[in-house]
Amino acid sequence: MEHRKIPVSHSLDYNGRTLTVNGPLSPEAIKELDIHRDLDAFRKPSEQLEALIEISGLPEGRIVAAVDQGVIIGYVTFHYPDEMELWSQGGMKDLVELGAVEVADEYRGAGLGRLMISTAFEGEQLENCIVFTTEYYWHWDLKGSGLDVWGYRQMMERLMKTVDMVWYATDDPEICSHPANCLMVRIGREVPMSSQETFDRVRFRQRFMY
Repeated sequence: MEHRKIPVSHSLDYNGRTLTVNGPLSPEAIKELDIHRDLDAFRKPSEQLEALIEISGLPEGRIVAAVDQGVIIGYVTFHYPDEMELWSQGGMKDLVELGAVEVADEYRGAGLGRLMISTAFEGEQLENCIVFTTEYYWHWDLKGSGLDVWGYRQMMERLMKTVDMVWYATDDPEICSHPANCLMVRIGREVPMSSQETFDRVRFRQRFMY
């Protein structure tokens, strides 16, 4: 399985500052950066920085980050699903999870989430992969965004649709535990039918529903 990593860089002006979006980043590149104090949705910022370094060093791992003067202000992670999760049960080398998307509060509204995600797909880097993301309402920053559950769900769907990720049905218990949770998927043009069939078996574990 070839994991294509083609460095891509973009810049944009925001409130008089020039921000950059780069990726996939190497561990060495990330070690040269600091991380914004507000990037704490999943763990402490210092621990999150270590996690980004670790993911970037994985064969399939990729980190795309937004940077302001040497400080990571947003990031997107891609990696294989955790071995304890349902999605790893097919043993698929071409199934990659879009794991986390986070942007520091003061930079929200700059379009960084959309630009980071689209950057990851440039140059046909992920055309030989099935990329999926699981959206769980308990991970969403409802308070900070001012949105209710359904408004946040619609925002995430619009974000993922910018790279042609679409809603897929599943009988995964965690996703089915709340109607706002969802599975979104993009199947690359080069993914063989055998992988698509394996993914279908993974997302429907109850045979009578498949």
